[in-house]
Amino acid sequence: MTPPKKDEQETTHFGFQEVPVSQKAEKVAGVFHSVADSYDLMNDLMSLGIHRLWKKETIALSGVRKGQKVLDIAGGTGDLTKQFSRIVGETGQVILADINASMLARGRDRLLNEGITHPVHYVQANAEILPFPDNYFDCITIAFGLRNVTHKDKALASMQRILKPGGKLMVLEFSKPLYKPLQKIYDVYSFSVLPKLGKFIAKDEDSYRYLAESIRKHPDQEGLKKMILDAGFDDCRIHNLFGGVVALHVALKY
Repeated sequence: MTPPKKDEQETTHFGFQEVPVSQKAEKVAGVFHSVADSYDLMNDLMSLGIHRLWKKETIALSGVRKGQKVLDIAGGTGDLTKQFSRIVGETGQVILADINASMLARGRDRLLNEGITHPVHYVQANAEILPFPDNYFDCITIAFGLRNVTHKDKALASMQRILKPGGKLMVLEFSKPLYKPLQKIYDVYSFSVLPKLGKFIAKDEDSYRYLAESIRKHPDQEGLKKMILDAGFDDCRIHNLFGGVVALHVALKY
């Protein structure tokens, strides 16, 4: 009898469920295939539009300049890619990468419809094994995507490899509220309001319940900082946004 493969023996979290490691990527893909068409609308409803300010802060702290190369991992419908394309100009390069074909197509169509072509390129890629040369990008961003990655340590190490010395990694992600009253409000919203919004707007209550659960399973601010430094980055600073509901980790490679 053939013994099960390692990934079939090991388990990881998919929301609050425990699933074989080999199945998580497929399950996450199913979530984003389901919500792709309503993704932008749901982002606005879930955050009351505040996600735009969080992304604006990410761009401001990135320090990206004309002519530089930027990788937007889990770039989805292209919010960050759109803004970076304007900054780097014709002499720069912005790559929108996403593991999910539906989200990548949605982002490409949205940006093309808005007249954004060069310098944007689209790559379907797994964050754990990024298909780019060593020391290539001036800046790498991943916004609200790292918590869905099966092996976060591998993904962060892959990002460190392809970032130039002197470059920045920007990880924007939901985190742990700093104040107990805010945590209680956040819990009610996440587990009562959010799934209902998903049910009525996206016709998919389960996917939005998973998204709420995935936030709770993600490392807190200090836990993620440790993971980033363990992946080989030389410095990491935490910027808490909205009382810690969201945190922006800015990591440097010397």
